[in-house]
Amino acid sequence: MTLRVLGRVTSINVRKVLWALGEIGLAYEREDWGLPVRDPNVPEYLALNPNGQVPVILDGDFVLWESNAILLYLAELYGQETLWIAAPHMRARVYQWLGWQATELNPPWGYAVNALVRHTPGYDDQAKIADSIAKWGIKMQLLEAHLAQGEGFVAGPAFTLADIAIGLSVHRWFLTPFDKTIVLPAVTEYYERVRERKAGKAWMGAGTP
Repeated sequence: MTLRVLGRVTSINVRKVLWALGEIGLAYEREDWGLPVRDPNVPEYLALNPNGQVPVILDGDFVLWESNAILLYLAELYGQETLWIAAPHMRARVYQWLGWQATELNPPWGYAVNALVRHTPGYDDQAKIADSIAKWGIKMQLLEAHLAQGEGFVAGPAFTLADIAIGLSVHRWFLTPFDKTIVLPAVTEYYERVRERKAGKAWMGAGTP
């Protein structure tokens, strides 16, 4: 059976999964779920993911949610020749940066993205927007220092799952409309390289921060 992906393409976490599928070359079908396109808080969807979040994948009878878990599943099962890392130390670094993207890099941007990208009602406090951008910038400077070491990619010299997650996050930084006062030359060079990947181009377009 063809793998199914449930989620809207405006979700950065859905785009992680779609990019990985493109790198692997695995066929899939996608269904729109997630607000404002299709409310996931209905019994049909909550039976698959009780959190009511996207994405969810259905691989035959197997159901999985949480984007980073999905990335690892796809890489190990289908991406042995493309995205799976056999070396334990290298694989651990991939896990490290996937975790950092989810727990350290993502949270600070929440208010700013809701205000400046999603235009969510209630997210109009200028002080909170500035604070969100400042905290986001601190994390981006950490990434800048790491990439400036010159290994090439986030987890080392090879493109990995970590670059899918971090690459999309960097894309969000550059496309969110605010004045970029922080100079990030290593991040900028990295961004230009990863967005040229054939499988990633579609998910780092001008309209999808």
